[in-house]
Amino acid sequence: MTTPPATGPDVWAGDPALEEPPAPVWEDPVPLAGPRKLTAFPVASLPGWLREFVAAVAEETQTPVDLAGCIALSVLATAAGGRSVVQVRGHWREPTNLYVVVSLPPANRKSAVFGLLTDPLYEAEQQLRTLVQPAIVEAEMTARLAKEAADKATAKAATASADERDQMVATAIALAQTADSVSVPVKPQLLADDTTAETVTSRMADQGGRISVMSAEGDIFDIIAGRYSGKPNMGVFLKGHAGDRLKVDRQTREEYIEHPALTMGLCVQPQVLDDIGKQDGFKGRGLLGRFLYSVPASMVGRRKIEPDPIPEPVMDTYRRHILDLTLFLAEWTDPAVIQLTPEATAALTAFQARVEPMLEARGGIMGQIGDWGGKLVGAAARMAALLHLAEHLTKGHTVPVAEDTMRNAITLAEYFISHSLAAFDSMGADRIAERARTVLEALRTNGWREVSKRDLMVKLSRSEFRTANDLDPVLSLLEDHGYIQSQAVQRTGGRGRPPSPRYLIHPRLTDPTT
Repeated sequence: MTTPPATGPDVWAGDPALEEPPAPVWEDPVPLAGPRKLTAFPVASLPGWLREFVAAVAEETQTPVDLAGCIALSVLATAAGGRSVVQVRGHWREPTNLYVVVSLPPANRKSAVFGLLTDPLYEAEQQLRTLVQPAIVEAEMTARLAKEAADKATAKAATASADERDQMVATAIALAQTADSVSVPVKPQLLADDTTAETVTSRMADQGGRISVMSAEGDIFDIIAGRYSGKPNMGVFLKGHAGDRLKVDRQTREEYIEHPALTMGLCVQPQVLDDIGKQDGFKGRGLLGRFLYSVPASMVGRRKIEPDPIPEPVMDTYRRHILDLTLFLAEWTDPAVIQLTPEATAALTAFQARVEPMLEARGGIMGQIGDWGGKLVGAAARMAALLHLAEHLTKGHTVPVAEDTMRNAITLAEYFISHSLAAFDSMGADRIAERARTVLEALRTNGWREVSKRDLMVKLSRSEFRTANDLDPVLSLLEDHGYIQSQAVQRTGGRGRPPSPRYLIHPRLTDPTT
C-alpha cells in the first residue's frame, strides 16, 4: 500500500498505512476554576480566654467565627507590633505585626464584630493618653516659657550697646537653643482608620514606629491605589509590614523610622478583592502577598433569631487581658525578643520543608502565588509569637515559645493557605488559569475542531502571550482539564520550519449540545 503524500508540514505520526487518525475519545472537561474547599477556622488554636471570646462573639453576632478570629489576631498584633520581635534562627527575626483581610458580603454585622474586638484597644489608648498628659502639659509650659525668655533676650540684644551686645547675643542664642531642645510628647495613638499613606507614615513616626489600621470597610485599598494622589502609593505599606527602614524627605518635614511596624485588620466586601485584581498598580509590587486572607461563607439567611449573648465573665477577661498586654508592651522602647524552644524551632523547620515544594512554579499548589507563599513561614512565626504573648501576657518575654504554640500557629497558617488561594482566584492572580480562559474563548470564537500552536498564536494578543513559550503552560493546563488533546506530529523531511504542535479541541467548545 502506498503512503499518501503529505499535504503540509504537520502530518499525523504513527502507522503510515492509516488514512486518518482514530477518532478521539472525549470525557467531560474539568472546570478551570471550581470552588475551592476552604478550611474551617481553627478556633481551638487560640489560647483559652481568646478562644472563648471569639466563639462568643461569633455566636452573639451570628457571624462566621473566621471574622472574629482573624480580627483577634490583628488585635494581638496591634498590642505587640513594634514592641516585640520573634527570634527564629541565626539573624532571622520576624516582627509581630500582621496584615489580615476578611472578605464578607454586606449585612454580615462586620462593624459590630470590630467594635467588640477593638474596644479594649481604644480603652488602652485612652489610658496611655491619661498617663502621659501631665508630661505633655509640663513640656508645653516649659517650651512656651523658654521661647518667651529667648524672645526677650533677642529683643534686648538687638537694642544693646556695643560693649554689651556680644554677651547678650550669646545669652539669646543659648536661650533659643534651650527652647528648641524642649520636646513635647505626642499623644499616644494605637489605631487609625480612614487615613492616607502620608498620614500613616507620620503617625508611625510620632508613635515610635508603630500604628494599626483597623477598619470594617475596604477604603484603605482605594487610598493605596491613589484615590487622592492619582497614583499608587505603596511604600509605607510595603516597608511597614517587613520592618524595612523608612525615610521620607518633605518640604515641611523629614521623617525617619528605623523599624516601622504597621498592622492592618480589615474586612472588605468581595467586590473589593475583585476590583483589586483589575488594578495594575497592585500587581507586581508585592503588597497583596503580605496579607493573610480569609473568605468565609456568609451566614445571612441561616442566622439564629435569638442567639446567646456573650457571657460577662468572658467579656471581662478578654478586656483585662488585652489591656494588660497592650499597656505592658507600650512601655518597651527596645522590642521584647521572643525566643523559640528547640522543639518549636524544629516544628517550624518541618513546616518550611512542607511549604517549599508547594511554591514550585509548575505543579505546586502555591506556584502561582509564590510571593504570598514565600512569606508564609515568617507569618507562622509571627502568629506563634502572638499566641505565646496572649498565653503569658506580661511574662511572654521571659519564657520561650513552646512546641504546642508553634503547632497552633502552623495550623492557622494552613488555614490561610486555602483561603488565600481562593482570594487570589477572585483577584485573578493565577495567571495561567486566567490565560487559559482567554485561550478557551479564542477556541470557542473561531470554531476550530483542531488547531496548531502557531495558528493559535496568530489569534492571541501579543501583550498577553509575547512568545510561544508563554502558551506552553496554558496548553498543558487545558489538556490536563480535558479541553484539548495534543497530537503527535512528525517531520516530512527537508530543511523547512519544524512542524507546529497540533491539538484536537473538545467538540463541546463549538457545539454545547455535544
